Amino acid sequence: MADTDPDELERRIARTRAELAQTVDAIADRVSPRRVAERTVADVKSKAGHLVASVGDALGVTPRPADYGKDMDQVWEDERPDLAPVLIGIGAVLVVGAAIVLWRRRRRG
Repeated sequence: MADTDPDELERRIARTRAELAQTVDAIADRVSPRRVAERTVADVKSKAGHLVASVGDALGVTPRPADYGKDMDQVWEDERPDLAPVLIGIGAVLVVGAAIVLWRRRRRG
């Protein structure tokens, strides 16, 4: 008989309405253009940061914290990476780019 008690039914309805209102607010917040733009900007910044870090690592320009060891003044490593693969890749891109430009010029003329 407790299921048909009007006061209990009103409490359940009120609780369900409150939960539904929270759910609707959460969905509205998630799909609002402002929130979508904020998440997109944060995602782009994160990906750009990872890209810059990986390019910096490949070129050896990103400072890395070093083990302090005995010398507390040494904060950054002085290791130089092997730049040969990077330079070979850049050269390959330049050669392919030049070949495409020459091919298009011959095709037009």
